[in-house]
Amino acid sequence: MSVVTRFAPSPTGRLHVGNIRTALHNFLFARKHRGRFLLRIDDTDRERSRKEFVEAIRDDLGWMGLDPDAEVRQSERFDLYEREFDRLKSVGRVYPCYETPGELELRRKVLLGRGLPPVYERKPDNAPVPEGRRPHWRFRLDHERPIEWTDLIRGPQRFDPKLLSDPVVRREDGSWLYLLPSVIDDVDLGITHIVRGEDHVTNSAAQIQMFEALGSEAPSFAHEALLVASEGKLSKRLGSYGAEHLREEGVEPMAMLSLLARIGTSQPVEPIASLDELASDFDFAHFGRAPAHFDPQEVEHLNARLLHKLDHDAVKDRLPADTAEEDWLLLRPNLERLSDFRSWFDVLRGDVDVPELAHDERLLMKDAAAVAERLDWTQEPWRALTAELKATSGKKGRELFHPLRLALTGRESGPEMAGLIERMGKSLTLERLKAAAKR
Repeated sequence: MSVVTRFAPSPTGRLHVGNIRTALHNFLFARKHRGRFLLRIDDTDRERSRKEFVEAIRDDLGWMGLDPDAEVRQSERFDLYEREFDRLKSVGRVYPCYETPGELELRRKVLLGRGLPPVYERKPDNAPVPEGRRPHWRFRLDHERPIEWTDLIRGPQRFDPKLLSDPVVRREDGSWLYLLPSVIDDVDLGITHIVRGEDHVTNSAAQIQMFEALGSEAPSFAHEALLVASEGKLSKRLGSYGAEHLREEGVEPMAMLSLLARIGTSQPVEPIASLDELASDFDFAHFGRAPAHFDPQEVEHLNARLLHKLDHDAVKDRLPADTAEEDWLLLRPNLERLSDFRSWFDVLRGDVDVPELAHDERLLMKDAAAVAERLDWTQEPWRALTAELKATSGKKGRELFHPLRLALTGRESGPEMAGLIERMGKSLTLERLKAAAKR
């Protein structure tokens, strides 16, 4: 089993959330079925397909762990396309057309004005060729054979080819549109499944006849519902929200992938720590037909929930070198992004900026330092410290705990204090209490 994900290099940005979702679904499907996940770079437009744009695609996929088993570039396969194009031309399945874009648009408006579908009208084979014009080329659909397939998501599909325009496959300048080269690639690479958005359903209908014209059986298709942003815009217009944005924001790739794997399905959206786990229950039977609503805030929430469950081994290479597993387990419930860890680690090991305390709070810190000095630090020091202060000062609740937290962490909230001061140790705890008593 083989699937392929395609990207056209572009100077407009890195991979956005819509095409990441499609690539992810191709990857998970291949991973679950132990098949091949192929990357095809549609770089036939040489002006747009510069080296740095191609490298950006590879970089984004690598960051997400969506590593292809192989990569092909269409710019290296022109000889193959020419051979197959000539073969189709010899049997009349591709043919030249000489209308200008203006003429085609005018005819389209005329048909619409008559209440007719704006389908391209073939010229007779013996129609005169306009002088001085170069042709564009269309694939000749077989109007006598309905196009049918059972989509893995949409179910039974049926198209009347008489209601479809013969698709343009090659421009006047000889450059390729993606429809025919993609089919030629899929045949050559042995692609068995094609996963893409439902905006390609009509293209798939035309391509099924292209597969047949090339003497090959069409792959299985899965057309997933489009991704829709909260304001109703479609996935291709979600703009810059994608791999580059998330990396700059310090979001874990698995937070986004956890959402994109489940959004629009009957499965719960929850933080999943590995691609293998996501792949294990990936099934197109879970996918619905309604548009999948994407909310960037869900990625933020999932990112925090994911961090709260990650083991130390999963992140230790990205933490300060002297971070112990106990430090990670203590601090991770307070993280929204992994980059937050550094500031909390400073609470454990470094300096803190304590806010100005009231006079009675400074006196309480002086008493707290005296109590902490004589405590046995191996016997639940936080419980012993607060119990004695409660008894001697008469303070309790926020009146007791809030100034202690400020003095020891410089924060209004944070990790559970019992574990925190045990990790800080007696010396640093005393140092901070004494410093707070003098402020």
